Amino acid sequence: MKRVLYIILLLPSLTGIYSQTGGDNVYEFLNLSPNAYISSLGGFNISSPGYDPSMAMLNPALAGPAHHGNLSLNYVNYFAGINYGSIMYSHYCDSLGSFSGGINYLNYGRFDRVDESGIINGHFSAAEYSFNLIYSRQIDSSFSAGINLKPIISQFESYTSLGIAMDIGAAWKSHEGLINAGLTIRNLGLQITSYAGEREKIPFEVMAGISVRLRHAPLRFSITARHLEKYDLTFNYDNQDGTAYSKLEEISENIMRHLIFGAEAMPTKNFFIAAGFNYQRRKELIYDAKPSIVGFSLGAGIKTSSIDIIVGRARYHLAGSSTNFSVLVKPALFKRFK
Repeated sequence: MKRVLYIILLLPSLTGIYSQTGGDNVYEFLNLSPNAYISSLGGFNISSPGYDPSMAMLNPALAGPAHHGNLSLNYVNYFAGINYGSIMYSHYCDSLGSFSGGINYLNYGRFDRVDESGIINGHFSAAEYSFNLIYSRQIDSSFSAGINLKPIISQFESYTSLGIAMDIGAAWKSHEGLINAGLTIRNLGLQITSYAGEREKIPFEVMAGISVRLRHAPLRFSITARHLEKYDLTFNYDNQDGTAYSKLEEISENIMRHLIFGAEAMPTKNFFIAAGFNYQRRKELIYDAKPSIVGFSLGAGIKTSSIDIIVGRARYHLAGSSTNFSVLVKPALFKRFK
């Protein structure tokens, strides 16, 4: 565990050349929640254990024996006719490690093609795709490491861009399995071909997280820290009434904007509920006159020996929320048809 902490403390100095956050990069769809479980925990989690191969999209080191033969299907009816989803499958070999593959996509929908006179002369579409080729290997009884190679295709009308990205992840678990930790360097790569001649940066970030399950209660709590490569995640340091933050408030605000909190209750092995809080999402999208529950998320899942069904709902803004549906198909389902 000490080795993981040392790496986390060193990362800001090792990766200081990267300072961009959301909105400054191309291929931002890579930061969408890969499944309903993660969506219900605040949108990002790289430490909680599970059986869903799509968990490895955020931390490739999470792929392992527990994912063997599982097929993950995820879909989100997003905002304004936009939808996205993913499909992932994992296979584990005793002597080689875990191999996973799949694709995640974002479909922006259909648009009218209008000329300068306002006349509609056709239609066009826009979509983005990322292929996930994941390899993970257990180093010892506690540590595992993984890598995810991601070719990217993005098309807006007649403009197309190709890119390549890579995630490098590490995971650690205690001997009793009550504590899990993760570290991921995400989206190392570049835009190979641009839309119109000018290349843009891709959304690089460093993440760390920890999940703790209580010994004598069916509860798990998690904290995930995003953008460890950058200290300042704020646009300005003004309160809602326009007064400036004090130095202590400024530090506290920056710390909180990095953190995402999650909690799970598992009363039985076949059912769970989960909730999350994304502080940065709340601060950036909240409507001051009516804060509502922006930044909070909630989900629930039913688990059986052959299939899991999970639903996660995240509140982005007073104007709307997103609902994520996930189905995990296990090998036992296919055995029934033999």
